[in-house]
Order: sequence, then C-alpha cells, then structure tokens
Amino acid sequence: MYEPRLYREIPQNDRFFRVEISYLETDLWIACAPAISEHRFQKFVVNTIISLRNDIDEYTRNRRVFMDSFSALALDSDAPLIVQKMLNAAIQANVGPMAAVAGSFAEEIGKRIKTEFSPNELIVENGGDIYIDINEPVLIGIYAGDSPLSNKIALKVTPEYSPFGICTSSGTIGHSQSFGKADAVTIACKDTAEADAYATAFGNKVQSVNDIDSVIAETRSVRSILSALVIVDDKIAVQGKFDIQIIEH
Repeated sequence: MYEPRLYREIPQNDRFFRVEISYLETDLWIACAPAISEHRFQKFVVNTIISLRNDIDEYTRNRRVFMDSFSALALDSDAPLIVQKMLNAAIQANVGPMAAVAGSFAEEIGKRIKTEFSPNELIVENGGDIYIDINEPVLIGIYAGDSPLSNKIALKVTPEYSPFGICTSSGTIGHSQSFGKADAVTIACKDTAEADAYATAFGNKVQSVNDIDSVIAETRSVRSILSALVIVDDKIAVQGKFDIQIIEH
C-alpha cells in the first residue's frame, strides 16, 4: 500500500539530485549531492536491493520463524550482515526482526552508495524509514494519516549526528504490522535498524491519546534514541535532539 510522503514533494532548489527506485516491495526515494549519472546509479541501487533480498531469502528458506516472529530471536554470527543487523535491532527493542527490515535496507543501501559514489550528502528513504547523512539541516515531514497534524509537522534534523536514521510506525495507516493506535511514532537513532525497531516497539504501546506522555517519557530512558515524536489525533509530544517545525503550505 503506497502512502504519500511529504518530503518527496517539498521543493528543495538544487541541493539534491533526487530519484525514485522501486523493486518488488522495496520503494526508495533517494536524494544525494552532487548529482550522479542516473542510469549507473539506478542500476547499482537495484542490484544492491536484489543482493540484500537474496541474503534474506536464502537465510529464511529454512528459518520461517525469522519472518513470522513478533519476538526477538537469538543473534546468529553466521547470518548475512543484513540479517545480523535486524536480529540485533530486534533484541534492543524487544520486537520481531522483520520490524527492522525497512530501516536496515535504507541504511545498508545508503552505506553502499557512499562507498561506491562518495556523495557529500545522502538521504535514503525506504517506505517511510530514512537513512540520513547530511552536512546542513533538512526538514523531514511527518505523514500521520487522518490526523489534523499530518503533513503539517516536520522534524528539523541537523548534521552533527550524521549518519543516523529516522523511522516511523503507525497503527492507523500503512501495511506494516502494529499493535498500537498512534497515527505516527517517529524515532531517530544513530542506527537506522534500531530506529525502525524502536518505532515499532513504542508504536505498539500507544493505545490512545492518554498514552502519549508515558510513551515519550519511556523513550527518554533509551540512550540510543536521539529524538522521539508521537502523534495521536490532534495531540503531539516530542523529545530529544531535534526540534519540530510547522510546515507552511
């Protein structure tokens, strides 16, 4: 299910070369600077997606529990790197490893782009989960479904923590499994897979607007979380290193 993402629509002058790349369930929006040959870039990214998917498919061929579990599984030092990242993030946040798949893909694709093309700045968004490596601040818009705050709030992220990840979980939109009812729970961490896993974990805990304050308070106890944001209906709470900004349309 495709959900609109505000930062794909914001005009950004000539700062970034931007491209959208889709392959099966993977839906990427990539911004980098300076510009890169689009044909070579697209081919490289698609091949990277295929490689990562093959790693996961091969690993799970006889380990269906990896795909189905809602609980963390044991680490496996023999697993492919992408699988190890997902397993580790799941343990940190106490969720199933697939809760970290989109963030893991975004980060690993971003790192391989950095190695291959050496861009000065890079943003890789995968279905709403984002790997960021920037030199100047950027606004990351928050899509929160039917909430009146949807597409009106952005996190102003700054470069001193680069590279890092920002991931969002929702109990009211999208196809990803959530046991909560938040319109958006957004988590920023140095590790994008962890951000993805924690977004799911804390999203599961929001059952109503009455849970916003307690969930935000709990995110403060996790040292690896840089910032956290929760939206339910017309209520919002935020904590951490990044400020929110109203988006003027």
